[in-house]
Amino acid sequence: MDAWVRFSAQSQARERLCRAAQYACSLLGHALQRHGASPELQKQIRQLEGHLSLGRKLLRLGNSADALESAKRAVHLSDVVLRFCITVSHLNRALYFACDNVLWAGKSGLAPRVDQEKWAQRSFRYYLFSLIMNLSRDAYEIRLLMEQESSACSRRLKGSGGGVPGGSETGGLGGPGSPGGGLPQLALKLRLQVLLLARVLRGHPPLLLDVVRNACDLFIPLDKLGLWRCGPGIVGLCGLVSSILSILTLIYPWLRLKP
Repeated sequence: MDAWVRFSAQSQARERLCRAAQYACSLLGHALQRHGASPELQKQIRQLEGHLSLGRKLLRLGNSADALESAKRAVHLSDVVLRFCITVSHLNRALYFACDNVLWAGKSGLAPRVDQEKWAQRSFRYYLFSLIMNLSRDAYEIRLLMEQESSACSRRLKGSGGGVPGGSETGGLGGPGSPGGGLPQLALKLRLQVLLLARVLRGHPPLLLDVVRNACDLFIPLDKLGLWRCGPGIVGLCGLVSSILSILTLIYPWLRLKP
């Protein structure tokens, strides 16, 4: 109960709830259309989705300043790769929110002459760049953790007197020219890498959550920009999943990837 009270007190939490409801409406509208629901019901769901989208834009007013502050903090990170990925991601988020504010002004009637299609394309472009930077940061973190885990496993095996499966990093099942080498060796190395990846992600829930959330979000700008048409059903499902995961990081702060 205490966690829920802290969650509902945050303005960001209300935006996340609206986002989850918006993409749930998108998914529901797609399901109703496929099952031949009445046009009136489909219209009501679309209208509700539009109202939720406009409400989210209102709740996001001022988020550009927050994103710029986050970018200023990220500049001081010691790791060069993390500093680049996180700073560029926050800068793109700031531009995305700025475009979103212009869209809100147009849709609310404050600036009726705004070209909403043009500004929507701009906002989704910045959103896509931000997600690409987030996924690049996730990939870098995964690589570092896999190297650490691999080194730790090697030390444990040497300490216990065992050998590394498949021999050394360049040997094991035999070289490319020896019997048993080639494809079987490559398949074993790939299997070991997949197992290592699964172990790393299982041991670091915040990183796993961030990867899944960013991957789900990626389908939204790809569809809106026409780079990969996946349909309202997939967009609604991915948006709903990423919204639920974002809500979890607000209720349980330890699930948020840091820095």
